[in-house]
Amino acid sequence: MTEINWQKEVESRRDAFLKDLEGLLRIPSVRDDSKATDDAPFGPDVKKALDYMLELGEKDGFTTKEVGNVAGHIEYGAGDELVGVLGHVDVVPVGDGWTNGPFEPVLKDGKLYARGVADDKGPTIAGYYALKILKELDLPISKRIRIIVGSDEESGMSCVERYFETEEQPTVAFVPDAEFPIIHAEKGISELDVSFKDSKSDSYQAFQLVSFESGARYNMVPDKASAVLEEVKDIDLFKQEFQNFVASHDITGDLEVENNSITLSVVGKSAHAMEPNNGVNAGLHLVAFLGKFELTGTANDFVTFGRDYLYNDSRAVKLGINYEDKESGDLTMNVGIIRYSIEEGGRYGLNFRYPVTANMDRLKTKMETVVFEYNGRYTHYDDSKPLFVPQDHPLIQTLQEVYTNQTGEEATLLAIGGGTYARHLETGVAFGAMFPGREDTMHQKDEFSYFDDLLKASAIYAEALYKLAK
Repeated sequence: MTEINWQKEVESRRDAFLKDLEGLLRIPSVRDDSKATDDAPFGPDVKKALDYMLELGEKDGFTTKEVGNVAGHIEYGAGDELVGVLGHVDVVPVGDGWTNGPFEPVLKDGKLYARGVADDKGPTIAGYYALKILKELDLPISKRIRIIVGSDEESGMSCVERYFETEEQPTVAFVPDAEFPIIHAEKGISELDVSFKDSKSDSYQAFQLVSFESGARYNMVPDKASAVLEEVKDIDLFKQEFQNFVASHDITGDLEVENNSITLSVVGKSAHAMEPNNGVNAGLHLVAFLGKFELTGTANDFVTFGRDYLYNDSRAVKLGINYEDKESGDLTMNVGIIRYSIEEGGRYGLNFRYPVTANMDRLKTKMETVVFEYNGRYTHYDDSKPLFVPQDHPLIQTLQEVYTNQTGEEATLLAIGGGTYARHLETGVAFGAMFPGREDTMHQKDEFSYFDDLLKASAIYAEALYKLAK
């Protein structure tokens, strides 16, 4: 058989690839529980994106199946064993400051801009086109191949949990939702809420904290924060303190006075929770500022805990649970959600990415002493265990061979703090689609992918699927 030029095959489908991807990118598939129905559990736009992919597969002659209105697959081939590619069509909220509309894809200077182009619509289409090439070339394979499409990856991955309740696990699989070369270890991911309520107020306070709001997702560094204060004792001094604080930190801020009320607003920089230091947490900066003043009761517990144990400590050193291993690196902590009201009290929504050899249940117990000291308590806990596939596994060796063959680069094995669908697989790893050295704009404004990189990824995926399914 003549050796296949996988890159040439993808390039010959360049225009169709772009058209199909742009169609998917135009769907604003952010989860919206306020519009959820039985037919669209994560909102109509997310369901529309899922339907788009399945209809694409049906149009191109594949067998398709929808599962529970939250996931589905596009299948080709025959055989007892199954090779899988898992991608997702939901995206994180867009935020502000985009140069163009986040759902109006723009190709400029080789970069394709849109929310979800890197995470994960572009890579999902790359995986789909890899399968399409195998089908159109009528290549001999002895296993079935499925492109499995989820629609709730960014908010907990309940979509694949539902999918695998009734559908078979792939024999082997890869997930194009991270970076090349190969991610064989994924840290565990935990959500933990620390809440404060009903502490006694018994002393002077510089102001009354009425409300505080920052962040919408555990897995994002919040780039905005606001707080409403009343009964500020010295407004002029307070204004000067705020201006000085903003000027000495990597944030911008605004202060508005209306009658007896002051509204503070802070803007930082958003980033993915797997490396909080890539962002600037607006919420924690505002907490740290409020912590410069004397407070009482629940507001004091809430603010001082954040100031003393969360601010400027992405490795949870102050909480006493910092941890590191050679397989996957160090534990990280992102404070993704911060809330306070007089009626409900205060809450920090923490997102931990912990090494593959760590035990989060024990770490959570270890930090309880500090939480109790500030009259706090745990009100939510969710834990997704780590992933680890050894380097001598045939899946790893095949993907390494393909990556090196097509790039000329060594296929080193990586560990990440991000969580992909791979952790829901019996045997699977994350494989691309971002190449080494490229800027990571996932979850940020003006998210982009180099279009040629997506085509290259598709060529790599096509060869990988062929070798895994031969």
